[in-house]
Amino acid sequence: MGRKTKQQSLETRQYILDAAMQEFARRGVSSTSLNDIALAAGVTRGAIYWHFKNKVDIFNAMWTQVESSIDDVALRYRNEFPSEPLLALRHTLIFVLQTTVTDPRRRTLLGILFHKCEFVGELLSLQQIHQSLYLENYERIEKDLRLCVQYKQLDEQLDISLAAITLRAYICGLIENWLFMPESYSLEQEAPRLVDAFIDLMKQSPSLRKVCF
Repeated sequence: MGRKTKQQSLETRQYILDAAMQEFARRGVSSTSLNDIALAAGVTRGAIYWHFKNKVDIFNAMWTQVESSIDDVALRYRNEFPSEPLLALRHTLIFVLQTTVTDPRRRTLLGILFHKCEFVGELLSLQQIHQSLYLENYERIEKDLRLCVQYKQLDEQLDISLAAITLRAYICGLIENWLFMPESYSLEQEAPRLVDAFIDLMKQSPSLRKVCF
């Protein structure tokens, strides 16, 4: 009985997350109320408060679910190519771009984040949370790039910090622009070439080299 109750609780939590994602995508995050989510999920507001504190908590739970798959894939590629960190990074970046197309949940969530989320009112705390996540992401990218330099797959004069900033801006820009106009080109098909183009940039651009003062 206990296991059944726990399973039912997990199912209810997922119903709420699924309903919230659809309502956020349809109305925008700031215009969606907990009542809207409760009605869409077929639960009471009390059920929502049992699982989540507020809309920010719901959004973060959705984000954690979707992004955990990226972390798992990155780890898998690092283990698969332990002495080729640049190849592991390449595969991870291609996965990030392609799953934006092929994974409906990730595609919907990123569409909400880029185009349906206003950081106002209670959502200001969401902005602060994601700023912290961005900083953590920069640290992970820099760690990967340092490993590439260590294995002599990137030039030792590469400005790691600048390359990490440029890489994140490049990938996020591709995703945001494609989500705004997905019919413009096939992101899934072009992902390998787009990633290779940036790797070529890191290898060859003088502007991404360290500056000596």
